[in-house]
Amino acid sequence: MENVTHAKAAIAAAVAVLTALWGWFGWLVVLFVGCMAYLTGSVAAMRRGTWSSASARDGIWHKCGSIIVVMVAGAADLLIGTMLGHLPGVVLPFEYTVLLCPLVTVWYTLTELGSIVENARVS
Repeated sequence: MENVTHAKAAIAAAVAVLTALWGWFGWLVVLFVGCMAYLTGSVAAMRRGTWSSASARDGIWHKCGSIIVVMVAGAADLLIGTMLGHLPGVVLPFEYTVLLCPLVTVWYTLTELGSIVENARVS
């Protein structure tokens, strides 16, 4: 029982740190990672009897590619924000923090959710 309490405390601490560091965007990243970790494709393939390591490897490479694209969008947001903060004479009516990374993350999250629904329908 004590292990369960420690696990709950660790999860609560991780959630608090994530919220403090990233706010709403942190939750978006958690949703994205959670959807990617959901293994409905493998389960559906195993139930159909069509599971293959080559297909699984292709799926993993696809997921790695989407992670890289999200990271590139985050780097682009950082670059744009830094550039806008240091251009003389350019004043925006708002503070630029992030734009591209949330859009890309939502796009890939919706793609993963669609894949989960598709695989759940097949299973």
